[in-house]
Formats: sequence, structure tokens, C-alpha cells
Amino acid sequence: MKSLPLLVVTAALSACASQSMPPGVQSVGESQQPASAVGQCIAQKWANQSQQHVTSQLTLANNQAMDVYVPGQQPPNGAAAVVRPSWTGTSKTWVGFRPGSGGGTNPTGDISGCL
Repeated sequence: MKSLPLLVVTAALSACASQSMPPGVQSVGESQQPASAVGQCIAQKWANQSQQHVTSQLTLANNQAMDVYVPGQQPPNGAAAVVRPSWTGTSKTWVGFRPGSGGGTNPTGDISGCL
């Protein structure tokens, strides 16, 4: 019976280690920069290009994860860059793109420039 708690702990750790990208999100790439720097770079690029406000929404404390919405898009269903801690361990930050509920633009080239 002592092996059952060990099995449960091992299964829980395995589930955490094998996280995958959020549903409906296209992987763009990974970066050695912290999530806050990558998210800020994306927001600045989009704001400069569009001359519009860009909305960022923190999804994890200490700027470790955020959604950066395409100019003109709003939370929660707008098109956004999804910036998260990396799951691979070979980089600090993983970035994906979530298209908005109405489809529209796909600025993955701008996102790639911040990786």
C-alpha cells in the first residue's frame, strides 16, 4: 500500500511536466528572454506599427505569463500573442498566437522578431 502514494505523486509530476500548448494556439517559437521582455517587445512593435493602444493581460504573477492582444482586439476572445514560461527547459519563454473569434490577421512575423 505504501507504493500507491508514490504512484499518485509520480503521476501528478508527470502531468505537470508534460504540459502542452493551450487549445487553439499556434506555436510561434521560444526565447531565452524572460516573458515580460518578450511580451513588452510584441506590444511595443504592434503599437508602433498601428499607432493604436495594445492591451496586455497578465495571466500569471510577476509577469511570468501574459496575453498581448492585437491592436483593436480585446480580452477575452480577441486575437493575441500568448506568452508563457517554456515547457521544454531549453529556453525561458514559449510564445504562440491565438486567432480571435472572428479570425482576421495573423502577425506571427512581428512576434518572431521579439524572440
